[in-house]
Amino acid sequence: MASLSESNPQPVKSTGFVKALGLVDATTLIMGSMIGSGIFIVSADVARQVKSPGLLMLCWLTGALLTMIAALSYGELAAAMPHAGGQYVYLREAFGRLWGFLYGWTLFVVIQTGTIAAVAVAFAKYSGVFMPGISATNYILGSGKVGLTTQQLLAIAVVIVLTAINTRGVKTGARIQNVFTFAKVAALLGLVGFGFLLGRNPEAVTSNFHDVWRGADWSWATVALVGSAMVGPLFASDAWNNVTFTAGEIRNPQRNLPLSLGIGVGVVCLLYLGCNFIYLSVLTLQQIQTVPEDLVATAVVSVMFGGVATKLMAAAIMVSAFGCCNGLILAGARVYYTMAKDRLFFAKAGTLDAKHNTPVFALVVQCIWTVLLTLSGQYNDLLDYVIFAVLLFYILTIAGLFRLRKTRPDMERPYRAAGYPVLPALYIFVAGLIEILLLVNKPSFTVRGLILVLLGVPVYFLWRKPEAA
Repeated sequence: MASLSESNPQPVKSTGFVKALGLVDATTLIMGSMIGSGIFIVSADVARQVKSPGLLMLCWLTGALLTMIAALSYGELAAAMPHAGGQYVYLREAFGRLWGFLYGWTLFVVIQTGTIAAVAVAFAKYSGVFMPGISATNYILGSGKVGLTTQQLLAIAVVIVLTAINTRGVKTGARIQNVFTFAKVAALLGLVGFGFLLGRNPEAVTSNFHDVWRGADWSWATVALVGSAMVGPLFASDAWNNVTFTAGEIRNPQRNLPLSLGIGVGVVCLLYLGCNFIYLSVLTLQQIQTVPEDLVATAVVSVMFGGVATKLMAAAIMVSAFGCCNGLILAGARVYYTMAKDRLFFAKAGTLDAKHNTPVFALVVQCIWTVLLTLSGQYNDLLDYVIFAVLLFYILTIAGLFRLRKTRPDMERPYRAAGYPVLPALYIFVAGLIEILLLVNKPSFTVRGLILVLLGVPVYFLWRKPEAA
């Protein structure tokens, strides 16, 4: 039987954190982190790739099932190891410190910070609908790549303000999260509800549902097409794992973590499927494929409410982006805190503010790097590069579930993964197939993503060098 060694230390106990988050808080953190701007936009690109209404829905349904299986599998790991850092801890305990560090490194360099930057810029972009002076072409300083626009300035302000709020304690951050999550869920429910009542278009229904599988010959080429197109739905549904980062602050985590994962991911996936059904009920596939700026939801709302649609959807996306930013900022710092405790990040990041029991330095470092990414304008490119890596870490973590069952059979497991071993194995197989298809069809993105991850290897040994000495 394998046991933890010096290279695989005992889990960090987050005794300094205040257990202030209940089931509702954990669930809204999941839902709020998942729901960004993707659901309003991604379907246009997926429709262009698959060229079939049935395959469009199949992509979203498969993405929902995979995300749900992953969440239920993570539930076992979260209940067994309810420590700050979440997925970083699971990888460290299953495969060793290097794999945990590579995840934390990639999370800090681009996954978390790049997503925060992108979502903050989305907030600023749609603010421009109400305040035209906020624009990517309205420069305050400089011009081109060496300049600061009003859009960038607002995005940076959002990141700084939300970081400051989250230094005031997890309860404060959770209150913000709850308000904005309820608001964005209400917006999606409104889109689905009004779509059923007011938006059904006989032309779209006939076109999309009478020949739902047109263009699908069910050959390997179709499988490959769907696999590559799955990237959009999977990453519109991403960040559900952020709740595991805050495990040290959740009350009764053995119960509330698995339950919140099941409820939060399940509700969001159902909302996403409902939204896409409405898209196909209101717009023809060709209209979805060619909608300006890929704003499918705006086009749907314009059918129901006319010219006010642009402002309605801009407001919905702003609410969604603001809440998503808050959740990502709140959760990410907990990973860097745990890495610092393992001497794999700046030592000061492993300290908590005495007054609010929050990792203030980790929040500040995350904020600084996010601001730099926002100024650089390179976050979208970086996010494209790490799509392959993000899915790879999900596969590795679920593989860790199998490894820990074998190497640590006596570990207390208050919750056991539903459908084990079939469902977790199915996730690994399907997600692995998608990875292979991405390697074949989008090598420029996947190879750069792998290089970014592998750059963490020398950094890991540099962090360990003082410890070895």
